[in-house]
Amino acid sequence: MELTFFIYFAFMIAVTSVMVVTARNPIYSAVALLIMFFHVAGLYVTLHAEFLAAVQIIVYAGAILVLYLFVVMLLNLKQDVRYHRQWPMAAAVGLTLVIEAIILTVMKGWTAPVVATGTETTVQGISNAGAIGDVLYSTYLFPFEVASLILLVAMIGAIVIAKKDIGGDAPQV
Repeated sequence: MELTFFIYFAFMIAVTSVMVVTARNPIYSAVALLIMFFHVAGLYVTLHAEFLAAVQIIVYAGAILVLYLFVVMLLNLKQDVRYHRQWPMAAAVGLTLVIEAIILTVMKGWTAPVVATGTETTVQGISNAGAIGDVLYSTYLFPFEVASLILLVAMIGAIVIAKKDIGGDAPQV
């Protein structure tokens, strides 16, 4: 049963990913991207990683996709841009990936995905979010703090740039 759900989610992720790239209308592409994000979250649920599924929906479907839609709406794309010269290269890359997948399948054979035995807890009784928190605040504390400082500097830089535009100090384009 788990293998059936895994195959369904993997197939839908592949189909909607192709739809994101091949859709002519950017809104249709965004809807396909949203469907793909939800199927990736479903794949995480089948692997008993509920925290990652929630983060997938909140961060990617909630924030990244909304940012993408804002950019699409602000650009106001009315003409249909076609890239005929990119199709041969895309087909070559796709064919290469299919050949690699076939080679890996033949070499390894079909194996079922590894699934945790517990539904809500790990072996030691700690939830997924608790295990991630323990590792994040012990083993990876320094990289986590560096990433937070980088985000803080980026946020302060965005505020400074926005303040210049409001005050009239920045040159008007």
